[in-house]
Amino acid sequence: MQVPRSRRRRWHALLALPFVALLWLPLYARATPALWGVPFFYWYQFAWVLGSALITALVYARTRAPRP
Repeated sequence: MQVPRSRRRRWHALLALPFVALLWLPLYARATPALWGVPFFYWYQFAWVLGSALITALVYARTRAPRP
C-alpha cells in the first residue's frame, strides 16, 4: 500500500517552512532577545537547523512506503 500522491504533497510542503522562515531576514535580524548571551540572530538560525532535521524526519516517516 502506497501513500496517496496528494497526501504526500501536503507533507512535502512542510519542507518549505524552514526555507521561508530563514529567507525572511527582517524577522530575525536583531540582537534581542538574547539566550544565554547569544544574540537572537544566531540562536534563531541554529534552532531552525534542529527544527529542519525534525521536520525532515517527520516528512520521511509519513511519506515512505510501509514495509511488507
